[in-house]
Amino acid sequence: MSPGTLYLIPAAIGDLKGGDQSSLVRATIPPATLAILQGLGEFAVENAKSARAYLKAAGIRLPMQEVSITEIGHAPRPEDLKPLIAAMRAGRDVGVLSESGCPAVADPGALLVRMAHEASLPVTPLVGPSSLLLALMASGLDGQRFAFAGYLPMKEPQRAKAIRDLEARSRAARETQIAIETPFRNQALYEALTATLQPATRLALAIDLTLPSASNRMKTVAAWRREPTPLLARRQVVFLFLAA
Repeated sequence: MSPGTLYLIPAAIGDLKGGDQSSLVRATIPPATLAILQGLGEFAVENAKSARAYLKAAGIRLPMQEVSITEIGHAPRPEDLKPLIAAMRAGRDVGVLSESGCPAVADPGALLVRMAHEASLPVTPLVGPSSLLLALMASGLDGQRFAFAGYLPMKEPQRAKAIRDLEARSRAARETQIAIETPFRNQALYEALTATLQPATRLALAIDLTLPSASNRMKTVAAWRREPTPLLARRQVVFLFLAA
């Protein structure tokens, strides 16, 4: 019997806030990726409730009561994932689905992928939206050298120090720095970046990517300081900057 495959399934970024989520899925997820998702019956997900809603919007073929969903959260333990490895050894395919964008990239899934490799099980990443790459593409900053810093410290002075350190690295290596934050802390991170970065550093904001409310803007920090503060709370934002 052939082993099952671990499919890494990108999800639509964000939601339409009461709109037709299935239309967003169809508009942003390639048909080939949707076809594989629709045929699966076993998933490892970040959040079970939202995953069920997403699978319905994506047109999964099985009735939801027949779909096996394992919630792995942000910090799964190896013992939590062993049943999924056993399922693939028994010949069943498993899909990894995060809340939005690509699993295992700033989202859960990497440990399961590692365990699949260690068990010599096939791993297949599928095509779909990545907020980090879309933001970099739209930033106008250096796309040859870049680094993802993830979430910066929440509190001062640790956050300001982290920003200065990343700016120094950006200046020395000509490297674009990319950071994210939870939606309710976006405003605080924006204010910290514009207060701490040097005036000539270029700062890009990629907001609500792939949604009707999407915008991509890049200015020097000095120019951002002269503008009214953008409203970023409860929005999906990727922050990118490149030191002068």
